[in-house]
Amino acid sequence: MHSQIPDRKNEILLKTFKVMNNYNAPSLLDALTELMLTAGREVLDVYASADCETVTKVDGSPQTLADRRAEKILIEGLGRLTPDIPIIAEEAYEAGANAVQDWFWLVDPLDGTREFISRNGQFTVNAGLIYKGQPILGAVYAPALKTLYTGALGHGAFVRRPNEYRALQCRVHPHDGLTVVGSRSHNDAVAMKRFLVDYCVKQFVSTGSSLKFCLVAEGSADLYPRLGRTMEWDTAAGHAVLLAAGGEVLTLDQQPLGYGKAGYENPHFYARAMRERAK
Repeated sequence: MHSQIPDRKNEILLKTFKVMNNYNAPSLLDALTELMLTAGREVLDVYASADCETVTKVDGSPQTLADRRAEKILIEGLGRLTPDIPIIAEEAYEAGANAVQDWFWLVDPLDGTREFISRNGQFTVNAGLIYKGQPILGAVYAPALKTLYTGALGHGAFVRRPNEYRALQCRVHPHDGLTVVGSRSHNDAVAMKRFLVDYCVKQFVSTGSSLKFCLVAEGSADLYPRLGRTMEWDTAAGHAVLLAAGGEVLTLDQQPLGYGKAGYENPHFYARAMRERAK
């Protein structure tokens, strides 16, 4: 199943689409799915235990045992799966990152650590494959919600839940107003209000972690503005799923959000569904 590509995709993304048509994305996604489920079981093992002790990293963000255990599984598994592709992982980055090439993985073993600590279930395990600055394949797994999102450019996006497996496609912006999704833990209300001033907003939904991208991808939301600090590993997997479902992620100067930047820090951006159905 091929997803439709929005009109705003730039030349690099169109070339990437052609690359993915010749790439064995389905088999890679199958292997990645098993890896994500394994890492998710490790996360849930910590989640169910009393061992939720956290440490504070250099950037002030929290880290748990679940972060470290899941990252170990993902790094080792991706290393076996694609031994020639470098891996940039959140926790290992502090120890010094690998040099990026045309192809590289971005891994966030536990996005939504604050949600994990507060035990609301809205945390995710993430892995995204980058090719020439664009996310072309990714998986987002919310183990506490038993929900896995996968996507590969040119091969579609999918959601897997108990007793459910279906294709995803972004919805057209509804005429009665947009559903906007924002961060549960990192929302700047003043900046958000300023950003949305020209939009017709029907409702605002607060959600943790990379699930915000996935809500847009599955048609439950239309717009996700992120007006605060994020790193590339926070966004790559969800971005890949959204692209595969027909959406896009743009910086505030209307350029596609790219990857492999110095320091791996993202500018402010917004993710959105298609505004109109492609002809």
